[in-house]
Amino acid sequence: MGATTIGALIGGAIDAMSGDDSAADGALYGAITANVLKIVLPVAFTYAVGWGVLKGLETLGDTISERVKA
Repeated sequence: MGATTIGALIGGAIDAMSGDDSAADGALYGAITANVLKIVLPVAFTYAVGWGVLKGLETLGDTISERVKA
C-alpha cells in the first residue's frame, strides 16, 4: 500500500472515532498529510545529515589547527 492510502485509512479511522460525521474528510486530511510528509521528511533528514557533517568538519578543522599551532 502506498503512503497516501495508509494516510487516508488512518485519517479516516481517527475521524470516524468522533462519530460526528463521515470519515471522508478525515481520510482527505490523512492523504494530504501523508503526501506532505513524503516531501518534508527526506528534506529534513538530508538537512540534518548535512549539518552534522559540516559540524564534524568544523570540529576536525579546529582540532587540526590547534595541533599545528602547538
